[in-house]
Formats: sequence, structure tokens, C-alpha cells
Amino acid sequence: MTRQRWESYEDAAEYILNQMASKFDLERVEGKQKVPGLWSGTEYAIEGKGVLEGREEFIIIECRRYTKSRLKQEHIAALAYRIKDTGAKGGIVVTPYPLQKGAAKIAKAENIKIVQLTQDSTRKNYLLKFLDELFLGITDEVGMSDKPAVEIQNADSGEGI
Repeated sequence: MTRQRWESYEDAAEYILNQMASKFDLERVEGKQKVPGLWSGTEYAIEGKGVLEGREEFIIIECRRYTKSRLKQEHIAALAYRIKDTGAKGGIVVTPYPLQKGAAKIAKAENIKIVQLTQDSTRKNYLLKFLDELFLGITDEVGMSDKPAVEIQNADSGEGI
């Protein structure tokens, strides 16, 4: 069964955020789960849950792999309500693009951090931006043969070693 691109994106986001948990003041990142609404009585399916370091408190992690538009004010306002209703201490939105202006204002007011993760990211190959920092994961396959083809040059003489 082939995974949908959004499923791969969510998997990559969960894995990468868990590897970088300390950057977000998190102890760990847990995957998809349901969390109860404290006032509404409903249940929310969330893409991830960040457990804050040394506490029982958590933040909600949402992945939105929108490839043609930025997240709008209404998207972030809906997350802000889920945060309040579940008793979460904030949120992280993972998305390929920066937010629209109104959405960014709500995110700032409601303690929602924005993580930009390129749309085709995987666990090993990604470009992630958080605040003013860029994080890069890159892999490549290396083939081996019976005859090495590596030559090291001596910088002083220009002769091969």
C-alpha cells in the first residue's frame, strides 16, 4: 500500500521534531492520537503531541502540507480553540510556507510556533526553518567498487598522495 504524501509529511515532521525536541522545550514528541475537549466534550484527532520537559503539560502539533497556499487566519484560529479546549499550553504548526498575515498574528497571540518544513521532506532528507535557524537533513547513496577512484591532493605541492 502506497502512502499518501501528507502521511509521509506527518511521519517526517513527527520524527524530525522528536529528534529536535529540546529546541522546542519538549521532552519528546508523540504521534497521532486523540485528546479530549475539556469544555466541549468532543474529542480531537491530532497529528502530534509535544510533551513539555519535566511536566505533564503538552502542546498540540498540527501538520498542514498545503502546497499551493499559505495557512489562513481561520486555520490558526481553529487550532487556537483546540488548544484552549484541551488544556494544551500551546501549539506547533508544521507547514511548507509562512502563514498569511492574520494567521501569523493569531499564532503569536496564542503561543503557536511555526515550523516550515519543505513539502517533500522525509525523515532523512529535509529542510526545516524555525525562528531564524535552518536545519538540513541530507542523505546520498555511495557505491563501492574493487578499485578506489579517490585521489587526495597535497595542497602545498599539488602532487597526489
